[in-house]
Amino acid sequence: MSALLLRRAALAAAFSGATFASFAQDLPPVQRSGSVEYVTGGIGRDESTALEAAAAQWPLALEFSVTGGARAAFAADVQVAVRDRSGRAVLEAVAGGPFLLARVEPGSYSVEATLQGRSQRRQVTVRRGASARVMFSWPEAAVDAPR
Repeated sequence: MSALLLRRAALAAAFSGATFASFAQDLPPVQRSGSVEYVTGGIGRDESTALEAAAAQWPLALEFSVTGGARAAFAADVQVAVRDRSGRAVLEAVAGGPFLLARVEPGSYSVEATLQGRSQRRQVTVRRGASARVMFSWPEAAVDAPR
């Protein structure tokens, strides 16, 4: 490889490392639910950008929104329960913003997300060395409607 290409590669690596480091500073603190570490948040542009950038580094990435009109809005205060194949809860948390990233072991899980009493459930398989992303979206009318 030429010296110019090596310098460009080094600059790109340094820039991406610096960018990732700056995003890591904007991440919310790591929390625990049993043996599972997780981060949640995404309120504000810096934190949202940091969580989006970090999502690929976490085995399970959950995203929550409310749809209505021309745009989707992020959802917060979503109750989350992740259960393994045997139905045992491995993670129970309240998402403090539109993202929840979790370090779960590879395997099959049922993820239940509840916003204002409206629950949704998804099945997800987490593979070693990969990140599984699951999106939950509630219609604005259903969330705001009286129960």
